[in-house]
Amino acid sequence: MQFLFADHALDTDTRELSRGGEPIAVQPLVFDFLVYLIENRDRVVTREDLLAALWGGRTVADSTLATHINAARRAIGDSGEAQKLIRTVARKGIRFVGEVQTVATGDAPPRGAAQTARPAALRDLSRPAIAVLAFNNMSGAGQDYFSDGISEDLITALSKLRWFLVVARNSSFSYRGRAVPMKQLASELGVDYVVEGSVRKDGSRVRISAQLIDVATGSHVWAERYDRELADVFAVQDEITEAIVAAIEPQLYAAENVRARRKAPESLDAWELVMRAMSHFWRMTREDNIAAQKLLEQAIAIDPNYAQALAVLAVSRTFGARMGWEDTRDSAEFAERAGLAAIRADGEDPWAHVALGAAYSYLDRIEDALACYETAISLNPSFSLAHGYYALVLSWNGRFREGAEAARRALNLSPRDPFSAIFYGVAAYAAYVERDYAEAIRLSRESIRLRADFVGGYRVLVAAAGMADDKELAQAMLPELRRVHPDVSLAWVATQLPLPLAEEREHFLEGLRRAGLK
Repeated sequence: MQFLFADHALDTDTRELSRGGEPIAVQPLVFDFLVYLIENRDRVVTREDLLAALWGGRTVADSTLATHINAARRAIGDSGEAQKLIRTVARKGIRFVGEVQTVATGDAPPRGAAQTARPAALRDLSRPAIAVLAFNNMSGAGQDYFSDGISEDLITALSKLRWFLVVARNSSFSYRGRAVPMKQLASELGVDYVVEGSVRKDGSRVRISAQLIDVATGSHVWAERYDRELADVFAVQDEITEAIVAAIEPQLYAAENVRARRKAPESLDAWELVMRAMSHFWRMTREDNIAAQKLLEQAIAIDPNYAQALAVLAVSRTFGARMGWEDTRDSAEFAERAGLAAIRADGEDPWAHVALGAAYSYLDRIEDALACYETAISLNPSFSLAHGYYALVLSWNGRFREGAEAARRALNLSPRDPFSAIFYGVAAYAAYVERDYAEAIRLSRESIRLRADFVGGYRVLVAAAGMADDKELAQAMLPELRRVHPDVSLAWVATQLPLPLAEEREHFLEGLRRAGLK
């Protein structure tokens, strides 16, 4: 069934929402929220109705409910001020007030022209897909962080524009220093366009060259060179982003004139420190995590209101806790303070909401954590880390099907990325919660194939081997788990991992116990 309203189409069979034929990224629960409102548009829907229909009668925080109402409105071009389609009825509930036409799916018109062929994992994503490669460093040894920072900021800016699919940073950066034919790159990443360029820093001046390539033809769609003072580097990034958007989607750009602005730090020195920190953060090792934290602390000392520095430091601390490198409670409490400070500094920074979500997941505020991740994803639909963390917390809370789907989205956005080890690990845990131990073992193996030191992958693999009664695998993998996490024990898992459901916590502990962990 399709519901047609205000230039939108909502298809309940394919679970797709579109505006003017262009697909709109929307979270599964937000999609269900819209369907429920539209199907019950003849009446006011109460809070109790929504909890019963969408949350199985569970009580959720008011902030979670408000987040879903706001996300539904944003998805269909409405707002709390306008209330053109979703109207709040004071002290009663909400109602869908738009004019709706229903169409049987078989009678619906075909969708727009087919997109460029993509790998199977990405074939269902019909938005134009783009990869920003690591810009070449032409400034000398030790300056890769600066050119990487330019590239990473472009990825962030483009990701905020809902009509693009932007490949995650680590996947596109994996091609650094390699001469790969454009068609091969397009096939491996599943993209329609590639942005590449170079950065040369000389004293107080910087030269940035950038070009946009249509991979189907290999032709240059746009190219430009910028010579600026270093102080103007953020303005140059905005200019490049605007030019790319205008080149790819000129009609849409002209109609909406959207620019992905972000709050630049007060000091270029602080920005450089954060870019150095990011190069360490993405490597996922204990030593790199510590190095990243030191650099981020220096950036915050220079600019205490630098949202990204505060947020990434918070995420780094909770990541360390998850890997068994830091005390869980101390890291979570620090991350909550830093995440709230980041949101106060820049509420539009998705990193800030991921940081707060990571803190809440360790502070027994699961619904609030989910709401934070949903906000981060609404701000940046291409943020694979937000999708991955969202998947993890869903799975921790027993919602394994939603968790598996969110993990799949994270993997789709990050197809060639060592950080994908986390996403495979999350998908493995979702399979474990579903009691599909063979699939949990398969996905865990893929996780540790990508990262031989990834603790989460080994934890799930050992537990799944225990529950599958695969004694040979359990005996082989338990020493590997102890290698990457020397302090691991049943007591550590029981007290340090935020598994809020007693049944699932005991289920995970039982698998580890059967595998021989004490």
